[in-house]
Amino acid sequence: MMNELIAGFSKQLAEAIQIGEKSHLKKHDSIIQNVLISGLGGSGIGGTIVSQITAKEAKLPISVSKGYFLPAHINNNSLVIISSYSGNTEETIQTLDEALSKKAKIVCITSGGKIADTAKKHNLDLIIIPGGMPPRSCLGYSMTQLFFVLNFFQIIPENFKNDLKNAITLIDADEKNITSLAKDIAQKLAGKIPVIYATTYKEGIAVRLRQQINENAKMLCWHHVFPEMNHNELVGWREKNENLAVIFFRDTSDYSRNNTRFDICKEVISKYTSTLIEINAKGNSDIERAIFLIHLGDWISSFLAEIKGIDAIEVKIIDHLKSELAKR
Repeated sequence: MMNELIAGFSKQLAEAIQIGEKSHLKKHDSIIQNVLISGLGGSGIGGTIVSQITAKEAKLPISVSKGYFLPAHINNNSLVIISSYSGNTEETIQTLDEALSKKAKIVCITSGGKIADTAKKHNLDLIIIPGGMPPRSCLGYSMTQLFFVLNFFQIIPENFKNDLKNAITLIDADEKNITSLAKDIAQKLAGKIPVIYATTYKEGIAVRLRQQINENAKMLCWHHVFPEMNHNELVGWREKNENLAVIFFRDTSDYSRNNTRFDICKEVISKYTSTLIEINAKGNSDIERAIFLIHLGDWISSFLAEIKGIDAIEVKIIDHLKSELAKR
């Protein structure tokens, strides 16, 4: 089933664009001075990715909250976007209540649940996305709405629509190569601990792959970013360990000094593990390249699950955690 959901990513993005174009949002009474996106897991990672993609053009600071509380600066001049696929995420419900108390402008993105009920009760802006699927398989729905919301409040320009449509065309045209590459990478990662490296503004994409490997393939892994890892983690590469498999997210559009750092670090790390994988982004815009890398990463995680002979959908331990939390 996970393979079917991943294969339908481009259709999901196309449907998400239609949902965004039909959404009805209301202007805020006060001047918006900052933006906060609240969400966790598959619903929250879109906030990280979008905040990084739009960092070069967003007219206001965009931060992301992945916990129970909002930062102190949130007030009636803030736009708070509540993203919870199920609408029942405990932490996000609490941030919604806090945003209400602070009289922030609130937009909710969900498939239903308590968050939809609260939005209707308080006449908040509400964007409903299709439900009934694992949240991590619906990134296309939630992430796309974030672009539409930011554009409605004139925080980012409207060119994101063409970039999304071009991304759909890109992954559809390259799907055969994407799945072939993903299978090859999954084989190299099998039985090893993945270590994922990307640049600062692609950290969300690296985290997305880490999360997908965690949930779909039931594997531990870690990630870090350039240039920060050059000031600490690089020193940790000191002992030979063939159980580690390193993934470098490369992009010709990255700052030249970061690309030079990648080249040097690849030479250093190759002394300690022979499994080094470079993934080169494709696309003519930041959105296209992000969509390509996300889609490829999703396939990698699903093929890893197949190699291990496990159910990519199953997340019983998370269900157990939620059950125990409900008792306490």
